[in-house]
Amino acid sequence: MDAEKKLYASGRNPLFIKPSRPLPKEVAIIGAGTIGPDIGYYIKSALPKIKLYLVDVVEAALKNAEKRYENYAKKAVEKRKMKEDKAKEILQNIVYTMDYSQIKNCDLVIEAATENIPLKQKIFETVENVVREDAVITSNTSSIPADRIFNKMKRPQRATITHFFAPAWRSLPVELIRWEKTNPEVMDYLFWFFAQTGKVPIITDNVLCFMLDRVFDNWTNDAVYLLEHATASQIDKVAEEFVGGGPFYVLNLANGNPITYETNTLQMEEGKHYRPASLFLSVDRWQTPRPGSKVQVPGDVKKIVRDRLLGILFSQSFDIMDRGIGTKGDLNYGCQIALGFKKGPLDIMRDLGEGEVNRIVKKFQEDRPGFPQPKASFSSYQDFKRFLLVDDVDGVKVITLRRPEALNAISDEINNEILSVLKAYADDPAVKGFVITGYGARAFSAGADIGKFPQTLGNKEAAKRYAKDCSQVQLFMDKMKKPVVAAINGMALGGGFEIAIRCHGMVAMKNAFFQFPEITLGILPGIGGCIVPYRKWPQGAKLFHDMICLAKSMNGQEALEIGMVSKLVDDYPTLIRAAVDEVKNLQGKVKGVPDGRVEIPEFSIPDPPMAGKQVLSREAVGIIVNTIRDGAAADTFGEALEIGYRGNAEIACTEAAKEGISAFLEKRRPEFKK
Repeated sequence: MDAEKKLYASGRNPLFIKPSRPLPKEVAIIGAGTIGPDIGYYIKSALPKIKLYLVDVVEAALKNAEKRYENYAKKAVEKRKMKEDKAKEILQNIVYTMDYSQIKNCDLVIEAATENIPLKQKIFETVENVVREDAVITSNTSSIPADRIFNKMKRPQRATITHFFAPAWRSLPVELIRWEKTNPEVMDYLFWFFAQTGKVPIITDNVLCFMLDRVFDNWTNDAVYLLEHATASQIDKVAEEFVGGGPFYVLNLANGNPITYETNTLQMEEGKHYRPASLFLSVDRWQTPRPGSKVQVPGDVKKIVRDRLLGILFSQSFDIMDRGIGTKGDLNYGCQIALGFKKGPLDIMRDLGEGEVNRIVKKFQEDRPGFPQPKASFSSYQDFKRFLLVDDVDGVKVITLRRPEALNAISDEINNEILSVLKAYADDPAVKGFVITGYGARAFSAGADIGKFPQTLGNKEAAKRYAKDCSQVQLFMDKMKKPVVAAINGMALGGGFEIAIRCHGMVAMKNAFFQFPEITLGILPGIGGCIVPYRKWPQGAKLFHDMICLAKSMNGQEALEIGMVSKLVDDYPTLIRAAVDEVKNLQGKVKGVPDGRVEIPEFSIPDPPMAGKQVLSREAVGIIVNTIRDGAAADTFGEALEIGYRGNAEIACTEAAKEGISAFLEKRRPEFKK
């Protein structure tokens, strides 16, 4: 069976699930050592009104956890990432206890004790004797399979593994382990719960070390074996090409020596080649500087280290894919959001090319015999969607943009992936249409990546060509006979909004809002934003003037009133249901963007033009006004689009665009001179 179908029986997007039980009111974390308090802080931050129990057998650990929580909340307020009222609410209703009987009313219990099977089993026995029969119980183990941990439980069907990554209070991923005894309802609930509270749950098979820990532990283990060829600082420096922090720096940060030794010892069940380096038992901390420090690495040493690190990374990746431990997309994405890789292992392979990957794999086989080798063709490992989840709901393909760490911002590659899905099913009689939505509760899409736009500054032809290149999804949708509906789950900004307005229908959550913030960077929405809204919803022209010229936002109710949105809903599952229903309603009724001239009201631009407290460029606003006017006066939609592309080209050659883009890249406020 395909890994995706085996692991994701209920679909890829967890928020499609209508849960069988509500969010928990009381949660217990067992273990107040390193990661347990962080798991608790994440849950309390997401659900500040719940009652949280932190349980440990050592009172000092509980006291330290309480201080940690106070420091986390204090820093969040100082950095203006959290309001003081919320910080106080988070710190309330927390019980630090050594008494298990206090957790009797908990809906969810997460064990986060040390990696010791008898200890964990004793904890589960104690917990089961206290909590209700319907309470969900999970373990945070990073390596021990579920059947070994839960084999003495009375009700293993309510239990599974939920593996968090440090720092658990803000790290996005959680590995959710599918094993044969967990009730599917419990799996669905946990899958939904973690996504609902801001995490990215990744479902993996029930094997030793699961998916991402296999990558991390063997990456660090082989780094230690490489010490016969290079120093720890040299190995870290070479690794920085691929990760934010090298293996030794991360081992120091996570106190990972004993953990890696234990997990690789466990993995030796699969072969003696997984034997952990004995140096893990002799060294407390590795001598290596902070990432980015200058370290001299001779060329021959760099080649040895680079080949070996890539060799172990590729070997583990091939094994995970070949055995169906996880999906290709989850492996590639998980390595980035959990382990700090700058690109996923499959991205690195793609960049290197088949020939170089084969050379590295062959060399690794010679250096480290016994490790897994690829069992399929190079191209088959590259055949997957890196940024999209695709589900089938009642014959409708639902496309989810999964890039929550960037609020689902659109990149050139995401555009290409959306286009490939639309093309793949455009003529499939079994597919009624499409829905496009964003991952998580915050954003449909926060806009488009800056991409190659800076390279077009000062070059009209290049800027015009780039705008057209970025419009391929929209241009394809313009010609489609099958409906595409945008399901807006939060903010839809800039380039993300430009995709939404080109869809044939739109539904939204009540908290949705829409904005064209481009003018704050001295540019304009160049792939239809200055043209399409006026032709599809002319009754909203005054609103669109303010949105495009002054970066004002539109809320869901305003979008409903002008007809841009057909329905507002309260929650994500209802949103998807409404979008699928809208696809069915639009069967055979898909209309293109209208031709003909459009009457628009006069512009009312303050002097100086302002977006909040930001003074805008008069020159840039003037170009936008002319682009909108000329586009509305065009006889055909095609001519109007060309005017929009020309407007993008003109504005790209202004000082305002240069200043705005420079300020964005330098993370400062722009100062427009004209």
